[in-house]
Amino acid sequence: MKLSQFKFNLPSELIALQPTQNRDEARLMVVDRKTGKIEHRIFKDLVDYVTDGDVFVINNTKVFPAKLYGEKEKTGAKIEVLLLRELDPESRLWDVLVDPARKIRIGNKLYFGEGDELVSEVIDNTTSRGRTLRFLYDGTYDEFKKTLASLGHTPIPRELNRDEEPEDAENFQTIYAKVEGAVSAPTAGMHFSKILMKRIELLGGTFAELTLHPGMGNFRDIEVEDLTKHKPDSEEMLIDEECANLVNEANARRNNVFAVGTTSLKALETAMTIGGKIKPFKGWTNKFIFPPYNFSVANRMITNFHLPKSSMMMEVAAFAGYDVLMKAYKEAVAEKYRFFTYGDAMLII
Repeated sequence: MKLSQFKFNLPSELIALQPTQNRDEARLMVVDRKTGKIEHRIFKDLVDYVTDGDVFVINNTKVFPAKLYGEKEKTGAKIEVLLLRELDPESRLWDVLVDPARKIRIGNKLYFGEGDELVSEVIDNTTSRGRTLRFLYDGTYDEFKKTLASLGHTPIPRELNRDEEPEDAENFQTIYAKVEGAVSAPTAGMHFSKILMKRIELLGGTFAELTLHPGMGNFRDIEVEDLTKHKPDSEEMLIDEECANLVNEANARRNNVFAVGTTSLKALETAMTIGGKIKPFKGWTNKFIFPPYNFSVANRMITNFHLPKSSMMMEVAAFAGYDVLMKAYKEAVAEKYRFFTYGDAMLII
C-alpha cells in the first residue's frame, strides 16, 4: 500500500489535549471487522466482550522523564534534549534527539539544571537529528539516574502543542507500568483502571504481560510513498515464558486473545513461530506492519484513534482491514471521537 492511502481529514480540535477524568470512561468504538458493524460504547463496557479464559496481552513498559532542558556552553542557547536509549551505563553514553539540532556540533558541552548540575558532551552525530551524548558525572550510577530523573520532564508528544502539566507524570502512564525504558506511552493501555481489570479477572480473564519500549520512531513522519521501503527504528522487547504460555494456551482453547495496543500486537507478531505459537523473546524488533498482513495470534485488538499517515494507524488497518478502518475513522470524525495519545479507544473484534 501507499502512504497517501492513509491520509484523512482530522480537525485539530479532535486531538485530545487531556485524558478523560476517569480512565475507563473514555468512549469506545467497537468495530466488527467481518461485518463492518460499528457500536458506540464506553471503555468500561469492555467487560461485555470478555469470556472465561480470555487473555489480554498488555505492555508493562514504563515511561521515564526523558526530556531535559539545558543550555549550550558559551552561547547559552536554549537546548531541548530527548533521551532515547542508554548505550553504556558505565560511561554514561546515551542516544538522544536535540532541538534545535543545527546548533549542536561534536565537542559541544551542554549544561542542565541549576548551577550546571549536570554536564554532557556531544561525542557523535548519529543521524540528521540525533546525537550521542556522554554525561560527565562523577557520582555513582544510582546517583546519576536520580539526577536525570529529578531534571527530566514527561515526554508528552509535540503534537499536543502544549506545555507539560504536573498531572502528565501520572496520566502519561498505564496503571500497570513497571519496566522503565519508554519515551512514548503504550496509549491503549492507559484506559484500564484497577476496578476494570479486577472485573475482567472476575469474569475469568487473564492479563499476560510483555515489555516493548516504544521509541520516538512512532512519531516520525514516514517519508516514502512506497511503504515497503520504510525503515522503522528498532525497539527493545521482552516476552517471557509465562506470557508465551498464557497466550499459547488461550489459543489452544480457542479463547480470545486481546492485543492491548499496537506495541503488544507488534511484539506478539515478532515472537511468533512458523507454527503460529509464541516463543519467549529477548532482543530488538523493527517490525513494521501494514496491509495486507495475516495475523496468527491475537484475534481482538484494543487501540486508540491514531493520526493520519502514522505507522500505528497502518498496523491497525492491517488488523481491521483497510476499508473497515477507513469507514470507522470517517465515523469517528463525524461523531467527534477524541484522537491520539489522550483520546478515545477502539475495540476490533
